[in-house]
Amino acid sequence: MLSKMLGGVLLIVGTTIGGGMLALPIVTAQAGFFGATLLLIAGWMVMTFSAFLLLEVNMWMPLNSNIILMSKNVLGGWAEIIAWVCYLVLFYCLLAAYISAGTDILHGLLIAAGLQTSLNMGAVLFTVLLGLIVYKGIKTIDYTNRTLMFIKLIAFSLLVFCISSHIDVARYHAGEMKCLAPALTVVITSYGFSTLIPSLRGYFHNDVHQLRKVILIGSLIPLCCYIAWIAVVFGSLPQAGEYSVMSLVKSDHSTLALSQALIHHLQNSSITTLTRLFTSICVVTSFLGVSLCVVDFLADGFRLEKQGLENIFLHTITFIPPLVIALLFPAAFVKGLSYAGICIAILIILFPALMVWNGRYRKKIVSEYRVIGGKFPIILTILIAIGIILQGFFW
Repeated sequence: MLSKMLGGVLLIVGTTIGGGMLALPIVTAQAGFFGATLLLIAGWMVMTFSAFLLLEVNMWMPLNSNIILMSKNVLGGWAEIIAWVCYLVLFYCLLAAYISAGTDILHGLLIAAGLQTSLNMGAVLFTVLLGLIVYKGIKTIDYTNRTLMFIKLIAFSLLVFCISSHIDVARYHAGEMKCLAPALTVVITSYGFSTLIPSLRGYFHNDVHQLRKVILIGSLIPLCCYIAWIAVVFGSLPQAGEYSVMSLVKSDHSTLALSQALIHHLQNSSITTLTRLFTSICVVTSFLGVSLCVVDFLADGFRLEKQGLENIFLHTITFIPPLVIALLFPAAFVKGLSYAGICIAILIILFPALMVWNGRYRKKIVSEYRVIGGKFPIILTILIAIGIILQGFFW
């Protein structure tokens, strides 16, 4: 059980600490370190509470029930339609963003190795190689993710340690708190681990006690890592000029630009290697976790078995649409994460709160697990979700 719990935590951490982490210094550049830190803590609180609400609702349903079935059974047909649309937009935006980022990284690695290839070929290669791992199933993803996560956490720890000696604390005072709003949807996306809950519930055979631990521990680790990450990036890069924090905002290939900025300013071969290794694994682990969610979601929605021709069909419709988006819009990394944030606010903040309210106080559903706090935090969560959605559409 300890091994499985570790695997569950690492699946959440691996899905969470990825492309979103690489985007955080970019979208919070104008707000600065202190503003970004406050936003990260607030985002963690909202998203973790919403995850527990989603777990409560999922425990009302049969095993392997995804958000589509949950929405339909608790809220009605209108919610099922919205969930379908949001889920597809969310996951295809995320996968397209990760393919875009992965293509930049893979292309850079191939060039460094002396191999010339086009960006389009890099996108196809990245998708096919990782798609094969996903096709093998959750156990293969789990063990692959565990290996990559250990390497990633070691690389991250060493990277933070190496960069810390280059930090200029005075740079933390740059930025304006009023510039936080544009970063909100990307921060929300960076905590989008709740989509794993239906898959994890089946993996843990309804052990809600273990699931609560996995969610809490798995969400706290990314929070700590995010704060450490923006601390070293904002402390080591200048606010303006070439290869600065602000230059990342204007780049069409922001993940590659972030690596290049750190390498340029720090001029250290160890940091260069660690930066490339860390950014590469970030994208890979997020891609694997999100892909697992998409396959499970489509299998549940279409009532298909993950076997034989049905399994091939599921994986084809999982990877082809985001690959096409990434090929057509190669600079879609940050934009994709922003659009995904709107869908996340609907699916895993607003809907869980509405479902718990409807289930508890209208349908009078009683189950073995109930999130503490009563009505007030549910109402507050609904208002926060509406605020995030409006900000994402109109800012």
